[in-house]
Amino acid sequence: MLKTATAIFLGLATSFTFFLLSPPPKSSFHSLFTSTSLSDNASISHHLYTLTRRPHVAGSEANAEAAAYVLSVFTSSNIKSHIASYEVSLTYPAQRSLSLTRPPPEPPTAFSLRQEIYDGDPYADVSDQVQPTFHAYAKSGTVSAPVAYVNYGRVEDYTTLKEMGVNVSGTVVLARYGEIYRGHIVKNAYVAGAVGVLVYTDRKDYGGGGGDTRWFPDDRWMPPSGVQVGTVYNGLGDPTTPGWASSGDCERLSEEEVEKGGDVPLIPSLPISAADGETILGSIGGHVANEDWQGSKDAPTYRVGPGPGIVNLSYTGKQFIGTIQNVIGVIEGAEEPDRFVILGNHRDAWTFGAVDPNSGTAALLQIAERLGKMQGGGWKPRRTIVLCNWDAEEYGLLGSTEWVEENRQMLASRAVAYLNVDCAVSGPGFYASATPQLDELLKRATQEVQDPDNPSQSIYDSWVGSSNSPLIGRLGDGGSDFAAFVQHVGIPATGMFFGGGYPVYHSMYDDFIWMQKFGDPMFHRHVAVASVWGLVALWLADEEFLPYNYLSYAQELQTYTKDLKVEISDKNISLTPLFKSIEELQKAATTVNNQRKAIEERKGWASIWNKDHLKVRELNDRLMMAERAFTDQDGLSERSWYKHLIYGPSKHNDYESKSFPGINDAIEKAKDLNTAEAWHLVQHEVWRVSRAVRHASLILNGELT
Repeated sequence: MLKTATAIFLGLATSFTFFLLSPPPKSSFHSLFTSTSLSDNASISHHLYTLTRRPHVAGSEANAEAAAYVLSVFTSSNIKSHIASYEVSLTYPAQRSLSLTRPPPEPPTAFSLRQEIYDGDPYADVSDQVQPTFHAYAKSGTVSAPVAYVNYGRVEDYTTLKEMGVNVSGTVVLARYGEIYRGHIVKNAYVAGAVGVLVYTDRKDYGGGGGDTRWFPDDRWMPPSGVQVGTVYNGLGDPTTPGWASSGDCERLSEEEVEKGGDVPLIPSLPISAADGETILGSIGGHVANEDWQGSKDAPTYRVGPGPGIVNLSYTGKQFIGTIQNVIGVIEGAEEPDRFVILGNHRDAWTFGAVDPNSGTAALLQIAERLGKMQGGGWKPRRTIVLCNWDAEEYGLLGSTEWVEENRQMLASRAVAYLNVDCAVSGPGFYASATPQLDELLKRATQEVQDPDNPSQSIYDSWVGSSNSPLIGRLGDGGSDFAAFVQHVGIPATGMFFGGGYPVYHSMYDDFIWMQKFGDPMFHRHVAVASVWGLVALWLADEEFLPYNYLSYAQELQTYTKDLKVEISDKNISLTPLFKSIEELQKAATTVNNQRKAIEERKGWASIWNKDHLKVRELNDRLMMAERAFTDQDGLSERSWYKHLIYGPSKHNDYESKSFPGINDAIEKAKDLNTAEAWHLVQHEVWRVSRAVRHASLILNGELT
């Protein structure tokens, strides 16, 4: 009896001492994080200038130097850091040529395929280090055929051509950038029977509309010789190691096996400039294209062909296994070191990369510096913060995907959230995306940070504008490094940026001068994005209860299902199981919120006596793991790498996020086949999603059935 009493006394005494010696609450450091004493537009500008001094494509010496710079900033900020390297399949251009033959007496045209240096270009001395314009993973080959114009190269554009009586089989198609992912432009062309693809930047979309418009360096628009390069790979991660990490002497698929997989193109392609595109368009006859297929006001009339112009396209790629380097920085959590809040941005660029991606890299480096200074002041995060600077994102999210595949099990059991920023700044206007349980956290963070373009209001105020609530996008597309975290493992995530699309995207004109003149002259937007990004991370890392709200998720699912009901109202598909499971999720989300409130109201001695710290941990684990339940180990039909049943990319546009991607794929197939069996598969996909939503409810409830 005496021993028991002594033990109780010592336990209480220890707890009392702990309270007396406790450091200031972590929240006191959060206002410091966004203060002018830590945020600095001069340092962020310096980081961007340093990172973009040379072109630094994945696998290059310049990109290895950029990795060393990121590593040095992390370590000088007292962040334990290392490089995680992978050996991956990359491609560079070895040979390219393009010529146009018109009917006599017009002479043939040989295109230079060169982006022009402008007078006074401060990067002229390193312009020869820019890779020649190409599509990564493009099929090597030489083709000569009449050219046909296919607008944006979408599935619906080929439907329009078919209705016009135009057959593109055996042609080289000319498509313009601007609506769908370039890899699907090439894939759609192949399905339509084309033998080659040219993709150009139309002045209507990227050149300011033509006419008297000026272009870079005098204005923000793409010069006539500018070319948008990029990958045409339709998968994620190293094509030779689908589903496992490209580390050391690992198993690899052969080139033939990769081609059979269906994610690399089977016909050659090249990106070309607006000037070259218009020249080729001038050689095309046949039907006049529809009004919405036409170009800028002073452009020639666009016709669809095929021919009479004939293009001769030749491309040879150099494929090799190259080393890529992810830079990883870790600030270990003081109380829950086995829970990870992960921030990520990629470093590699097709050219100089001032917007894409190094505006985000510069913001990440400033976050590292701010956190380093906070550590010097005594702050330690409750949970571990991991800063990730990815490599080879431009080729197909290689660096992040390989890392996730290698660390899949640990991430699945320990990752709280992944916070992605790619192109942080390209102009004014704040945009954000998230998995729905993080919506409220994003809103809260933007309310704490001043709008860089209007100091009289917060970012939230300008983001909302005249509406009642800001528009938050979803993370189902394959456009950036969040994909492996959300769609493969089921980790809650966010993304954010200022400005949206910009005209010099993936061209050699995306440099520090463009940013300084048009993207963010004072670098205040960079500072603001670092503040919002960092605040979200700090709250996820430091708050006792994970700041998730699954009621937002349930409301989103309800909206998606109502839209689905309208789409298939005449198809005898029952959505009752889905509505029922969403109702269960709503109840579970309400229950977990009430449990959190009950623990919060029971602070002090009673809380210690009742071991509420263990209850907090258990409740947080339920909140963390619920997102995993939306994944299915079998993945999407014919796209098994994608495991998430709520969010995934469109089958025909990797840049488009779809809700219920498996159901959408099945509906598309059923509409095409229109058989009872095909519609039965739609019902099966509805049941799959219903089961996933119910599993999420069970996790939130935290009790076995």
